[in-house]
Amino acid sequence: MAGTLVHLWPYIWPSDRTDLKMRVLWSIVLLLVAKLATLAVPFTFKWATDALGGKGSAPADASNWKLWLLASPLLLTAGYGGLRVLMAVLTQWRDGIFARVAMHAVRKLATITFIHMHELSLRFHLERKTGGLTRVLERGRNGIETIVRLVILQLIPTIVEVSLLMGVLLWQFDWRYVLATLAMVVVFMSFTYFATTWRLGIRRKMNDSDTDANTKAIDSLLNYETVKYFGAEEREAMRYDRSMERYEQASVKTYTSLTLLNAGQAVIFTLGLTATMLMCAVGVRNGRNTVGDFVMINAMMIQLYQPLNFMGMLYNGIKQSVVDIEKLFEVLAHEAEVKDMPGARSLVVTSGLVRFDDVRFAYEPARPILKGLSFEVPAGKTVAIVGPSGAGKSTISRLLFRLYDVSSGSISIDGQDIRDVTQSSLRAAIGMVPQDTVLFNDTIRYNIRYGRWNAGDAEVERAAQLAQIDGLIRMAPKGYETQVGERGLKLSGGEKQRVAIARTVLKAPPILVLDEATSALDSHTEHEIQEALDRVSRNRTSLVIAHRLSTIVAADEIIVLEGGRIAERGTHGELLAKGGLYASMWNRQREAEAARERLALVDDENEAPSRLPPLDDAIASAAE
Repeated sequence: MAGTLVHLWPYIWPSDRTDLKMRVLWSIVLLLVAKLATLAVPFTFKWATDALGGKGSAPADASNWKLWLLASPLLLTAGYGGLRVLMAVLTQWRDGIFARVAMHAVRKLATITFIHMHELSLRFHLERKTGGLTRVLERGRNGIETIVRLVILQLIPTIVEVSLLMGVLLWQFDWRYVLATLAMVVVFMSFTYFATTWRLGIRRKMNDSDTDANTKAIDSLLNYETVKYFGAEEREAMRYDRSMERYEQASVKTYTSLTLLNAGQAVIFTLGLTATMLMCAVGVRNGRNTVGDFVMINAMMIQLYQPLNFMGMLYNGIKQSVVDIEKLFEVLAHEAEVKDMPGARSLVVTSGLVRFDDVRFAYEPARPILKGLSFEVPAGKTVAIVGPSGAGKSTISRLLFRLYDVSSGSISIDGQDIRDVTQSSLRAAIGMVPQDTVLFNDTIRYNIRYGRWNAGDAEVERAAQLAQIDGLIRMAPKGYETQVGERGLKLSGGEKQRVAIARTVLKAPPILVLDEATSALDSHTEHEIQEALDRVSRNRTSLVIAHRLSTIVAADEIIVLEGGRIAERGTHGELLAKGGLYASMWNRQREAEAARERLALVDDENEAPSRLPPLDDAIASAAE
């Protein structure tokens, strides 16, 4: 816990914000004045009680107005009320002044965490679940707010009040009262510590169950269509309910343990209160104390109960908040796998020549993916990468973007090793059209403008025209302000691809990467998208990772990967003439397409679709 508070201190006392520091200092001043007013309340209560009992009646010499004021029950009662009002006003004033400090700390640390999450490598995000990460950020943000507010607004005030109270007890009564009160405070805090520590394990289980349930809910909702395709609503509900059942059980234990904690604290405090009041009652009988003293000790102890109870809640709240943000600090402590080198300079693209030189890479040391890959993408030319699944095609684009760093070898652009330049300048020079386009849940205009944020509306619309989607957009009632939905699910696959092409056009990068950009589309849509891609890639250095070989027949060079190595390379015609792996892949794809066309023809001629042979059998027959 101490380490967490140390980490938080720079955000509570920011070195670059004098105004926030002054707010902290002013809050402390108001705190001290409020606590002095708090301790004065029992004194006015005592004096008013003694005055009402006859020990403070107005003096015979009414001209002695000071004594009269001290002895007047009505004025003392009014003073009691006034002090309570002053105490409340000062406390709320302090809270209001400190609110800006607390929320600034929350915002600052939450933003730093958010930025850090984007700096972490793709490997980190592939190993984590989005729902779990968002829950960690949410609970961590709430935990930060709780800790900051509790430490300044509860912990320090409680320590000040308890210290002042001990001094008053020693001054107004004697050491026995101090000893009894200290004993009660020690037992109270010891019980609170051990009970809260016991509850932490229960709290962790509840948080883990909550994270698990939230992750499953987000995962299921993101895959809404898949759930519908397989009629899995009931299965998903049962899966979510099992997580919520664990959360329910952990939550019940959490609340049950809280009742035990509160009951124990109440018993301990009541014993201490009773002990001090018994001593004062004996003093009243023996004439050492007045009834006002009896009332005063009761009022002081009752006032002590509130900060003590807050102390219990404070420890409990801080510990629980530490549990809530410990995973957030784990994320902050996680080192970014890909970093800019010290003194890294900006990439300067002169022609756009991309070179892979003996590149080796493995996601896991025991499973190498690329094994000494060397090739060039000449400036303004198009080089296509093909090969069977698992050959390492998409890994190439990830390495070029520096989502990972190569294990050995180098990747350079115009002779500059991409590890020696800043990541921002590298990625600004490369445009990507991925196979699976994911859009932000915003408008079409927003998603296209994401390619270049300072672009005007006219530039956005021109990019859409080049991507052949402007006409479709204008047919929609809201045009460019049409919402695309979560991950762009309101758009078709072809429409999403066109939006991705449009934002890449708007970015206008000198180097273009097309990572199987048309493999998930039908033949007609693929043809239209391919025309847009050809227009975009013209006069740009283009690296095309292809699944459908028909899309790369015009490439300047085709590289065939197999097992992480280059198996063949050449133009489309040269590779077909060799009769090797590429020719085999080409023939298989042509046969499959012919089979699909034959099936479509049979489907048109048959009125009874049930007479058609299964698709797999038809393709197998065509292949034979």
